[in-house]
Amino acid sequence: MTRTREVGTLWIGGALSWMEQLCLKSFVDKGQKITLFSYEDIPNVPAGVIRRDGREIIDTDDFIKYEQKNSYALFADWFRLHMIHQNPGMIWIDTDVYCHRPMDYDSDYVMGFELPGEHRVNNAVLGLPADSDMLTQMLAFTEDRSSIAPFLPKGRQAKMRKLAAAGKPQHVSEQPWGVWGPLMITHYVHALGLQDKVMPLNAFYPITFRERLKFLRKSTVAEGLMTDETTALHLWASNKRQLGRLHDGIPPKGSYLEKLIEKHGINPHLAPIKGRGTATFDAGLIEALDIDDVSVVADISGGARSFVLALHHKFDCDIQLVNTNRRGVIGEEPAAWIPDYTAFLVSNDVDETRIQIVNDAADLRPVDVLCNLSGFGDQYKTGFLQKFVDHCLHSNTRLFMDIRKGSGAFPFLRNVGKADQLSTRTDGAAQITRVCVTPKPPEPADAEAGWDQIATELAGQDGWYRPGTNGHSFLYTRRSMDTLVVTFDNLDIAMTKRTDRRPWGYSFIKDQGWSMLGVLAGGWTWYREPWVYDQFDQLKADGFFDQFKRVVFYGASMGGYAACAFSPSAPGCDVVAISPQSTVDKTVVPWETRYKVVWKRDFTGPYGDAATVSRAARRVSILYDPYEPLDAQHAARFTNDNVTHLRAPLLGHRLGSSLNQMGILSPIILGALDGTLSPLDYYKLLRARKGSVRYQRELFNRTVAKGHLPLARSLGAHILKKNPNRAVRRGLAGLD
Repeated sequence: MTRTREVGTLWIGGALSWMEQLCLKSFVDKGQKITLFSYEDIPNVPAGVIRRDGREIIDTDDFIKYEQKNSYALFADWFRLHMIHQNPGMIWIDTDVYCHRPMDYDSDYVMGFELPGEHRVNNAVLGLPADSDMLTQMLAFTEDRSSIAPFLPKGRQAKMRKLAAAGKPQHVSEQPWGVWGPLMITHYVHALGLQDKVMPLNAFYPITFRERLKFLRKSTVAEGLMTDETTALHLWASNKRQLGRLHDGIPPKGSYLEKLIEKHGINPHLAPIKGRGTATFDAGLIEALDIDDVSVVADISGGARSFVLALHHKFDCDIQLVNTNRRGVIGEEPAAWIPDYTAFLVSNDVDETRIQIVNDAADLRPVDVLCNLSGFGDQYKTGFLQKFVDHCLHSNTRLFMDIRKGSGAFPFLRNVGKADQLSTRTDGAAQITRVCVTPKPPEPADAEAGWDQIATELAGQDGWYRPGTNGHSFLYTRRSMDTLVVTFDNLDIAMTKRTDRRPWGYSFIKDQGWSMLGVLAGGWTWYREPWVYDQFDQLKADGFFDQFKRVVFYGASMGGYAACAFSPSAPGCDVVAISPQSTVDKTVVPWETRYKVVWKRDFTGPYGDAATVSRAARRVSILYDPYEPLDAQHAARFTNDNVTHLRAPLLGHRLGSSLNQMGILSPIILGALDGTLSPLDYYKLLRARKGSVRYQRELFNRTVAKGHLPLARSLGAHILKKNPNRAVRRGLAGLD
């Protein structure tokens, strides 16, 4: 009689890639209980996976690894033995093992031969009786980290004994790969005569290590090697190296791996493969990005397409491909890399309307991320980078580039900002360093003087401007006394990313004839500044807000938080907040993993927790995507009777951008600000999302992920009748 088995595994090293997500989720989807042990928080574990602290098994911070390959596989080899010993009946699986069908083996011995000839045993899948001689002996063997394994080549053993006699025993981390893994497992299986307990090759390794690239070929190649014996299928994490170098860190089109991610609803673009051992891939640059929002990314050399793709899918940002030559001349002739680059993006679910080809220097604008990999400073002369520095950088831009030794790029960058070294490599005899450049902040006097002059002019004779501490300021422009709109913006964005250098909504509000109070933050501060609190206290005490028939506080994300948090200064006001945070106080919202820049600020006081203090408003309208987990958790904290939740499913955190692309942002905001927008009106306008390529793609993917395949086929066919949605068309093909 078979029995349901639980499997367990371990992950060390931050966020999962799509490969680990796929494998973990496959067990959940097949109904097999799976536990993931870890020693730190992992932000992207699939739902349904049980989480446990690795210290329950081994309480340590000493994560030994195979030094030559920079791999924690050594610690995993040790951990799995203790996991099996302490959890009788649990089967170990590596995080690159896929559940082809549930493992319902009756025996506690679960292991398989990994090569023809049935001698070598792998430990990617391993189950042993908790009290077995084999497990007991292996636990004893691994207690000594300098032990000399009897299964190593005799010459190696002799060399190790000589070193030990000289007082220099060789630590296990310096010994051959697999000494606590397949080499040890194989030795004890044969030493104890347990060969009959080992399953045949087809059980877990029908595609051997040498054949591992078949997973990257046409899906039928791998499928043809599966048998009725196959259960847990080893996908071989070593494929990551090939995926990163030749396939931009994502599954090749038409491959078995692509078919699997579509089957289980995994989005590889949100979790690209960033590296393998000592090798790092371009998509891994997203780990070095220290800003929380990207609206526009530009590539001027054509070398960062996997990084740009990852940025687009994480931040829903626009993409600019600059048609420049090696001398920095823009639009002189078509750059050879642009057509393939564009085709790659489109084939990986980027809407063509989000890609701009820049053919005129006059169209260069400040961007949030500028990519210059293998470009100026490496393959091309450094000096030609100057025009892009002048036109594309603002104070919060991040410039990623490669620097060839002797190019003069490091001296050049001293005038630009701080260059943090990310990695180095060699090209022939030359050393190339990859860096992330943070521009120098503008001189405070110059920046404040520029804004002071603009703000004073905007205020005019009937308004006022109040500069404050650390770059914060208030600008009041008086028009009609019927309506006042209070907006929250970032001064850096207003001054560097908008050609008119105006606070958000200035022209829109002016066109309605409304008065405006613009509150400008001096960076990503969430307005947690005593001077800001004092200004709102004073305005309330002076009766400033009382002179208007209607007051509306408006903001998005950080500004959405502020619109809710500072609403008590104008009791009875209306609040419109898009994707707001309720607070970023980690003691209140420990699940909020974004916005590290503000974690240490004080979010207490009468303008602190926006979800609580906004009860003083007449009405609080929260627009958010219920499928963005963190945004949804913040929205759920707004529970006062004055709150109206307006859901925008599958449109992401940057709702404003999504609504604007559908052409409905202006009527929604206008209706919300003038008080005429009812939930019914909002949802009528939101029907436009049905024609949104992003919405269609996300809806289709969720349907597949839920296992509603007949519905997915029907939905996909309906979408393709309306427009040639490439992502949906490919997804449909994967269901066949």
